[in-house]
Amino acid sequence: MPDSLSDAADSVIAPARRCFVVTPHDSDRLPFITKALRAGGAGTIVLRAIDSDVDVAHPVKEGERLDIRATHVRATGTTVTVIGYA
Repeated sequence: MPDSLSDAADSVIAPARRCFVVTPHDSDRLPFITKALRAGGAGTIVLRAIDSDVDVAHPVKEGERLDIRATHVRATGTTVTVIGYA
């Protein structure tokens, strides 16, 4: 299928080019730095943002989107299924 945007530069505000199920892990980085995360249910997502050196717990509602450039989603403390957009 032709992609009319294939020559367009990617940027933080451009639509995501990938989506993936996040496997929370206490040491591994995500496979891609995200543009956003979406919660599959109500609960908590523990993440680390790209320019941070600490993890932060975000309470989320079902379906809520966090527009954040995350490098990690931690297993300890994350209580929901997470979808990543990069």
